[in-house]
Amino acid sequence: MKSVQQMITEAAAEITGHTPTESWRRAQEENALLVDIRDVGELQRSGVVEGSHHAPRGMLEFLVDPESPFHKPVFAEDREFIFY
Repeated sequence: MKSVQQMITEAAAEITGHTPTESWRRAQEENALLVDIRDVGELQRSGVVEGSHHAPRGMLEFLVDPESPFHKPVFAEDREFIFY
């Protein structure tokens, strides 16, 4: 079994981090999709980013997987996804 640190190291090698400003620019200029992974209560308390797509963290793998009955077609699009 992999340690948490091993999993973090492997994940970090596969993702690119962006500042909020860079994320917004990519969404506006490069058609990246901002994906809000907060739960519904957090959305209600603090609002949403205009143009973002909501995908709760607890459902994310199901929403992204094309074989899942919960799959959302937006995740099959050929574009960058920026999760926050």
